[in-house]
Amino acid sequence: MTAFVDERNDSERGVIEGKILSICDQIFPEVINFTKEMVKQYGILNQEQGVLDVVERHLRDLSLPADRVPLNKKSLSEHPLYAPVEWEHDKKYNLVSTLNPQAKGKSLVFNGHLDVVDATPFDMWSRPPNEPWEKDGWLYGRGAGDMQSGVAAMIYAVHAIHKAGFIIDSPLTIQAVVEEECSGNGTLACLDQGYGGDFVLIPEPFGPQIHTGQVGVLWFKVICRGTPAHVLDTSAGVNAIERLQMLIPALKDLEAELNDQYRSPPYDQFDHPFNLSIGRFDGGNWASSVPAHAQMEVRVGFPPGMTANQIMQMVSDRIERATQRLPEFKSNPPLLRFHGFRSEGLLIDLQDPGIELLSQCHRSLTGSDVEHRLLTCTTDLRAFHFYSKTAGTCYGPIARNIHGIDECVNLESIRHTLMTYALFISRWCEIRAR
Repeated sequence: MTAFVDERNDSERGVIEGKILSICDQIFPEVINFTKEMVKQYGILNQEQGVLDVVERHLRDLSLPADRVPLNKKSLSEHPLYAPVEWEHDKKYNLVSTLNPQAKGKSLVFNGHLDVVDATPFDMWSRPPNEPWEKDGWLYGRGAGDMQSGVAAMIYAVHAIHKAGFIIDSPLTIQAVVEEECSGNGTLACLDQGYGGDFVLIPEPFGPQIHTGQVGVLWFKVICRGTPAHVLDTSAGVNAIERLQMLIPALKDLEAELNDQYRSPPYDQFDHPFNLSIGRFDGGNWASSVPAHAQMEVRVGFPPGMTANQIMQMVSDRIERATQRLPEFKSNPPLLRFHGFRSEGLLIDLQDPGIELLSQCHRSLTGSDVEHRLLTCTTDLRAFHFYSKTAGTCYGPIARNIHGIDECVNLESIRHTLMTYALFISRWCEIRAR
């Protein structure tokens, strides 16, 4: 890809960009209302239809095409980036809006996810998480930050160009996807069906910073079986919950090994970048019975450069060694199943022309150089990086309490994201007056 060259003179460009930024201010209330509509849908896993309906309606109201791109399991499951999941997703789809797909020139992709994580228990929130509210310059609600405000900003950035009286002639694609929070199969489906580009922007809510890399993430499940018995004689049974808990130290040891032995640059700037989470634990069926079954769902981070197969082998080895040491497992070893994320880490090429242009746009709006941020989580950027070698980064609003209680997003940071994206479009794409 060649470096960006703008043939307009400074005066002409200033007038065009002034019009576009003025429109961004004008339509900003619509961006917030759109975000609130999405938050109200509470689009958790396998309940995404409501938020898809809202986004599709908005795309059509803005005279933007809205195509449904299905998650075809037969096709996706043959791809090495596919994350096997325990639920059916053949009836699910993403929403994709394509402008000028056959045009020449540099292409641009905006990608954002619509799904949100479970917010229960609701009674821990100040107000119900699916009833958005504003307070002191922040918008609250599950998904307000992660990342429906970013989705609204990227869609309305395209609308701002049109409303300012300009036509985009370059190839541009908007992707509103599902299952980012658990598998990444939504974005993979878009790429698998040809919706790629030269550069991608993802409005993850890490603030107006350039995301420079991310860790790998693996999900897995460990299942133990015991022997049920009445509590009048607990020695007659085998407690599956207690057996499963015995394996947690082995997983914590793996976490320590990853952080002690695999923390190489640039992740050596963190004391503990590769985190293990026992995210879910279930077992038993009756308080007065020795539990016969238990399972835990686990997430572990791992460094860029380590493959998914390598980390899966490390997890498998740890579980196997632990069960060999513990006599409780000799006759009935645990089951290990990998599902969901098996996403490898990556580092971003900061010399890419798109990164430089984004830095320029940030500087034009703020008067200061953009900061960089290295992530200890994963994003859908990995699909673009590994599938089609598409350059890109994350740059978005500022959010607090992501995945937590009283999740919220800074309102002015949404406005800034909207303006930055509109400015980026005007400088990256070929645009002309109507």
